[in-house]
Amino acid sequence: METIAKLRHPEKAHRPDQVTTAKRPDWIRVKAPTSAQYHATKETVKNLKLHTVCEEAGCPNIGECWTQKHATFMIMGDTCTRACSFCNVKTGKPEALDPLEPLRVATGTMELGLKHVVITSVDRDDLADGGAEHFAQVILKTREKNPETTIEILTPDFKHKPGAAPVIARARPDVFNHNLETVPRLYLTIRPGARYFTSLRLLQEVKEVDPTIFTKSGLMVGLGETKEEVLQVMDDLRAADVDFLTIGQYLQPTPKHARVERYVTPEEFAEYEKFARAKGFLMVSATPLTRSSYHAGDDFQKLRAAREAHLGR
Repeated sequence: METIAKLRHPEKAHRPDQVTTAKRPDWIRVKAPTSAQYHATKETVKNLKLHTVCEEAGCPNIGECWTQKHATFMIMGDTCTRACSFCNVKTGKPEALDPLEPLRVATGTMELGLKHVVITSVDRDDLADGGAEHFAQVILKTREKNPETTIEILTPDFKHKPGAAPVIARARPDVFNHNLETVPRLYLTIRPGARYFTSLRLLQEVKEVDPTIFTKSGLMVGLGETKEEVLQVMDDLRAADVDFLTIGQYLQPTPKHARVERYVTPEEFAEYEKFARAKGFLMVSATPLTRSSYHAGDDFQKLRAAREAHLGR
């Protein structure tokens, strides 16, 4: 395994304390959800007492995804132990883990008829293992009740929780996703509770435990990063043997959150995709509305086909 590339750009951090004044361009506007299937999905989630990142983080794609019965479950409660300046999930002291949650997620997957399910979580720094064993139990129960469904997880970084990655990897999710979110220079203000190399090492460690698991990571742009910094992150991710990269436009959830420095154009996203594919990612999704779980099922099929084509060379 290659060693992770070293960082540059130890520049002054971006300030997240101002309101975005620029008008949202037409290419990132979405319609309000109104379909009957959207409301049916909402009712299923409510009845099973499940949380979704779609609602908690205010995802702009919720109308489209829930109309197609695609929901991303958020486990371990709705309260995060961190306060990242880009995220709209509430922060505070979480409640105890619910031992019945793995069954409820498995049941929700079955009731929605999901062929590919995405499961994420809040950060749980209060737990000895960061919630790794709970993640594993959710994976195992979901697969038990839905043997034909592929499982993608989007995890926290499990900082200072040694051994978390092997616990989850041994439960064999089809895709292990952990987002770097931004370039290292902006971590101090955008991800103050995280460390760039900790996140890179987590992705690398999963591959070391089980090379057959697809690894995935994502970036937000529009926070003040430079093109050169984004390209460096791509190189770091490839050095960690990451297969799939997502890049999307950051949108400010509230005036208290980090502001949007600029709206990246669709042409720039297309250029980022071109660079990422040239660097060796098996799959790339780079559009203004790209999010970690947006079109995740379709993208997984493309990812699997890309690996088969690569191995067949």
